[in-house]
Order: sequence, then structure tokens, then C-alpha cells
Amino acid sequence: MKQIELQPNANSLEVVSQMNIGCKPRGLIPRSLTLSAMLIILVILVVIIGNIVIGGIGTISWEFLTHPPEQGMEAGGIFPAIFGTVALVMLMVIAVVPVGVFTAIYLQEYTSPKSRVVRLIRIAINNLAGVPSIVFGLFGLGFFISFVGGGLDSLFYPEAGPVWGQPAIIWASLTLALLTLPVVIVSTEEALRTISIELREGSYALGATKLQTIRRIIIPQAMPGILTGSILAVSRGAGEVAPIMFTGAAYYLPYLPTKLNDQFMELGYHVYVMATQSPDIEATKPILYGTILVLLLLTFALNSVAILIRSRMRRSRVSAQ
Repeated sequence: MKQIELQPNANSLEVVSQMNIGCKPRGLIPRSLTLSAMLIILVILVVIIGNIVIGGIGTISWEFLTHPPEQGMEAGGIFPAIFGTVALVMLMVIAVVPVGVFTAIYLQEYTSPKSRVVRLIRIAINNLAGVPSIVFGLFGLGFFISFVGGGLDSLFYPEAGPVWGQPAIIWASLTLALLTLPVVIVSTEEALRTISIELREGSYALGATKLQTIRRIIIPQAMPGILTGSILAVSRGAGEVAPIMFTGAAYYLPYLPTKLNDQFMELGYHVYVMATQSPDIEATKPILYGTILVLLLLTFALNSVAILIRSRMRRSRVSAQ
């Protein structure tokens, strides 16, 4: 059979070279715009963090971290706010992670994606993610405090004053749990989708039930993704102020919350109060910057702990494979 050799045409090569030359500027412009946008974001971030560090680093001391506010919050420390923030975030995580994980498992493992119920649940989750945070605060005030707390008081404490039907750390944490619930559900669903079907089929082939497969195979494999959702929930919940203004945060408390129905101080709300309610802004400005710096460091520390746990789980899963 006769072989046909294709010889390059000079005209065709010239056309291709001109097309390549013409494509270079077209690819260079989007890349330059992307790089410029990235540099602008980095510069803004450096300016913000640098301003906070410069303004607050001189205020940070052992007394500032371990003493309560004094002299109308123009002196002293912020320990009650640190304690309240940590307690609030921990209660929020305890409330939101199980509900978010179970919801994601139900949507991914027990239902069909084309089901009407699933579509309605996903619409509800998307709408919940778009609700302003102040609306969550009003919902927490009306539902958790007035309805749930007031109902508990009428049943168990009819003669006493408000015990549960008042702003408290438990209602603030539950309100933040509702706020961050879509984040946990979406991240857990994404983690469940990455698990190969071979693992499920292998578990079923060995005689395991669906529940045993979820407990022994799916949840351990999806744990890094679940922790990712927890990290995002902590990052958002620790900095929210509007939902807790109505549900539990206090202007000033000289004691720490010891019961679930106690009010508490919180770093974000403390920053808001000092920035808007202080009679002498210049006197409280160093404390304000120090409080913001502590809030950032505390959020980074909580996230770092979760990231370390997630990294260890990933390494152990890879080594096991």
C-alpha cells in the first residue's frame, strides 16, 4: 500500500504562527487581570492585619488576658469575653456538627437526588444560607427565648421569674448553630461524594448492613471533610455579632457564665460596644485594637487545632490504604 507523506505548507505554517502570536496577548490580558486582583486582595489584607497588629500589640499582656474590664471598660482586661467566646463556639460546634452530618448522610445515602423531598430540603438549605445574620438573631429571640424558654418556665418554674425565658449562652449558641448549619451540610455532602462506590460495594459484599457501612466506612473516610465544615463554622460563628446581641451577649458582666442559662461577654460584641458606646473613644482605642487582635488570634488558634486534627486523619487514612 502506498504511503502518503504530508509535507508542511509554508502558507499554513505562516497562518498558524500568526494565530499563535495573536493569541498571546489575549491570554496575557486575563492572566494580568487575575494577578492584579490577587495582588490587590493581598495588599488590602496586609494593610488590615498590619493596622490591627500595630494598634493592638502594645496592649497585649498577661493582665490584659486574665483580668476583667475595669473603670467603665477603659482599663483592665478581657478575660470574661475570651471565656465567653470559647464557650459559645464550643457549644455551637456541639450543636451544629451532629445535625449537619446526619442531614448530609440522609440526603446522600438514604434518598434519591431526584426526590421532591430532597429538592425541597436543598432549597431550604440554600435559602437558609442567604438569610441575613440579624434575622437569625430575631428568630432566636422569638423562638428560643420566648417560645422554648418561656414554655419551660411556664411548665417548671411558674412561680419564679424568668429562668430559661431570657437571653442565655445556650440560646446564642443554638442561634449560631442554625446560622452555620448550611456550611456543615454542604461540606459534608461534598466529602461523602468523594468516597468511591467500590468501598460501599465491598462493605456490602462482606455482609455489612447500610448502617454498619456508614459507621465503619463512610464516616471515617469523610471525617476530613466534616472537619473542614467545622472549621468554616468556627470561622463564621466566632465573628458574628448580630445573632447574639438579642440572644445572650451582655454589655458587661463581672463574672463568668457557669450555667447554660447565664448571659456572657463575647469578643465581637465587646468590640462593637467599645467602638459605639464608649464615652471616650481615644481612651479605649488601644483596648479596642487589642481585643480585635485577640479575637483574630483566638479564631486562628481554633481553626489551627481543627486543621491539625484533619491533617492527622488524612495521613492516617493514606497510610492505612
